[in-house]
Amino acid sequence: MSHVFPRHTKTNPPVAASGDGCYIIDKNGKKYFDGSGGAAVSCLGHSDPDVTQAIKDQVDRIAFAHTGFFTTEPAEELADLLVARAPGNLDRVYFVSGGSEAVEAALKLARQHFLEKGEPSRHRVIARRQSYHGNTLGALATGGNQWRREPFSPLMIETSHISPCFEYRGRREAETAFEYGQRVAGELETEILRLGPENVMAFVAEPVVGATAGAVPPVEGYFKRIREICDTYGVLLILDEVMCGMGRTGTLFAHEQDGISPDILCIAKGLGAGYQPIGAMLCTNEIYRTIEDGTGFFQHGHTYIGHPTACAAALTVFKKLDGGLVERVSPMGDKIEQALNDAFGQHPHVGDIRGRGLFRGIEIVEDRSTKTPFDPARGINKSVKKAAFEAGLICYPMGGTVDGVRGDHVLLAPPFIIEDSHVTEIVDKLDRAFRSVF
Repeated sequence: MSHVFPRHTKTNPPVAASGDGCYIIDKNGKKYFDGSGGAAVSCLGHSDPDVTQAIKDQVDRIAFAHTGFFTTEPAEELADLLVARAPGNLDRVYFVSGGSEAVEAALKLARQHFLEKGEPSRHRVIARRQSYHGNTLGALATGGNQWRREPFSPLMIETSHISPCFEYRGRREAETAFEYGQRVAGELETEILRLGPENVMAFVAEPVVGATAGAVPPVEGYFKRIREICDTYGVLLILDEVMCGMGRTGTLFAHEQDGISPDILCIAKGLGAGYQPIGAMLCTNEIYRTIEDGTGFFQHGHTYIGHPTACAAALTVFKKLDGGLVERVSPMGDKIEQALNDAFGQHPHVGDIRGRGLFRGIEIVEDRSTKTPFDPARGINKSVKKAAFEAGLICYPMGGTVDGVRGDHVLLAPPFIIEDSHVTEIVDKLDRAFRSVF
């Protein structure tokens, strides 16, 4: 009998015994192709010798040093490399243990920034419906996914939510894609004015929406308008690249493709590629200087921030990503997109195939012509997940795609090391799953 508290008490998952490149092997010897990288985490696959060696070497030197007393060489070098590659004025890096922690740190930094600037009324956060920013209470309150929020809503800070930039679901027939993006971006200005600009602290968004909507990219011009609105009213722009960043969409930072830069950036998942738990919050020099010239103390912290072993692993991961591996992402992503369209472009229950790079979503519908989703009681996404897993494919199906309750999609986020044969394997196994479910 297991004493582990699992994610779902009604399941009995197999034991992962080993990893081999793009595959996880259970204790019975069955191989599963990791088509979602866990949750868009394992960008290098599961057996990279350089990363494991870096972990061993760091443990031999020093495994842990509390940041209340020390900094360490891997943390310093990794921060230097991140800042050197980050667009815009991002200048300081605060290392944490994962994505939710990164978002919590961003929210608290934004609040303290305005306190120390002498604008204490700024406390309201605006985000988007059908977003996901983590499971800690601040991050969960910021996220706009109804299913995740509802049980814990009495515990949450008040947050405003505007429309997502979700072209498949939101663009009107008479609108161009650009006009649609400008319209939904304009909701941010409307909400800022409703709340009072003097009360609004930050706008938070995923450049490419991940888990809750299935790799939804913005339309051209959307984020440039968002940046303009934030600048007009002195609102901080916090971008959450926990899932879509670190090369996943074809550039090291996802927002590079939209020609903007945030005030605060959250990264995780691919930063450590699953070899160690790590995330980071990056902020501009202006925000850092506000703290430095004020109290000098960021009133936040966790025991394992800046963990040297995690930073050593992430440093090696980052060097591999920035050393040429990210350059494979867009061409391999194009191959997956083509293969998915060839296999499912006319499937009666596939409404949309979307995404960027090796971050791809397939939206499942009951009726293609009307975009009507299946009844949530059918549990289509759960059935697809189970059927794909039985076929030896790990993918990331979710429900509530449309509004947090209705809709189903499958998210694909395979390792960056995939080859052409793996593209075929993903599509073949997903086809077997669809045939089983539909």
